[in-house]
Amino acid sequence: MNRREAIQRVALLMGGAISGPALLGVLNGCTPKKAAEAKSLFLSGEQLSLVGEVAEITIPRTDTPGAKDVGIPAFIDLMLKDVYPKADQDRYLAGLEAFDSQARQQHNRGFMQLEPEQRVALVRGATEAALAAEAANTGPAALPRPFVLMTREMTLLGFFLSQPGATQVLQYNPMPGPFRGCVPLKEAGNGKTFATEQVQRF
Repeated sequence: MNRREAIQRVALLMGGAISGPALLGVLNGCTPKKAAEAKSLFLSGEQLSLVGEVAEITIPRTDTPGAKDVGIPAFIDLMLKDVYPKADQDRYLAGLEAFDSQARQQHNRGFMQLEPEQRVALVRGATEAALAAEAANTGPAALPRPFVLMTREMTLLGFFLSQPGATQVLQYNPMPGPFRGCVPLKEAGNGKTFATEQVQRF
């Protein structure tokens, strides 16, 4: 058994909570780079911009940084180049093109030329349709994940592995100390998930 097969089997043992390529990226220490530091490695510049917009719609900037702020486009580019197998790379690129074509069919313009609210509506609609298709698939073989769900998965993974995601959104405590079973919620992080728990749940 090679390393890739071993990691995919570990993903299955975890209940399929994280895809094999995504888990491989975690184990290889794949971390996001800031947009200014990043150079396109796998995607073209236009593709990287589109992926960045989809990622930013998934995790927009609020009182915490958004997907672009923590370098998610570069993270996705690196994951596709170094982690995903050729079949998944090809499927991702085909899905990206189909997604942009869907924008052209609906609005006579590419995704990047749409108004912000049109972009959000297109991403949400595609995501809801993909999730519904996955939920309806009860057969033994899972459907291949479409572009929007692959992008969403890598966006969430990269964001919560980044310093802002782990420390500002999740509860990060590198040395949590002893287990205390009954403490007030305020002392337990006000209900925030521990950063290490969140990565395991993908």
